[in-house]
Amino acid sequence: MHPPHPAAASVRPAPEAADTAESAEAAEAAARHCRALQDSLARFHRHGLDRVTAWGRTLAAVLPAGGRLLAAGNGGSAAQAQHLTAELVGRYSQDRPGFSAIALHADTSTVTAVGNDYGFESLYARQIAAHGRPGDVLILMSTSGRSPNLLAAARAGRKAGLAVWAMTGSRPNPLSGAADETLAIDAPAPATVQEMHLVALHLLCEAFDTALARHPGRRRTARKAV
Repeated sequence: MHPPHPAAASVRPAPEAADTAESAEAAEAAARHCRALQDSLARFHRHGLDRVTAWGRTLAAVLPAGGRLLAAGNGGSAAQAQHLTAELVGRYSQDRPGFSAIALHADTSTVTAVGNDYGFESLYARQIAAHGRPGDVLILMSTSGRSPNLLAAARAGRKAGLAVWAMTGSRPNPLSGAADETLAIDAPAPATVQEMHLVALHLLCEAFDTALARHPGRRRTARKAV
């Protein structure tokens, strides 16, 4: 075999140099993501915090009185919805009674039956018609605010007398118009929107627990209903 031509060898970056450039590029991308998240968090603090804490206080009145939270989303937002219901059925930080909260994507038999027989767009709307009662709360999570099955869910929720809340990305979007109240996260990427939704749902749970602690009678009501 002939040795590589010296000129060809000289233009190849050293492995260490290539690794350093790749590492710097990844670090800069991570830094941009963090800056976008910090900016979104600052906007949320100014424009969204009051809404989320008000939602927590509302749930602290609805759920102990026998009401129910229904939650839905698609993909990562479905995981967020299930995270929220787990915090309410289980606990967020302090021990307390569990409350009725259902993530509508989690029942695989119902999801596949409804999807097969009625189509994906009806996936949540039919469950809302079955489980929802006037005075209950429906929370819908979507980074785009455009998913047809969530728009159908919002219409079904309002028809059934539920309070319909939406967590979305930036306005304008159809879901914010279909819901009674919306937390719209102004962020450049769906990943940042989802990260902010996670912050929002934790703060909602914190407000919920704080309101329960201020009104111990609501906790007693919940125990009687169990």
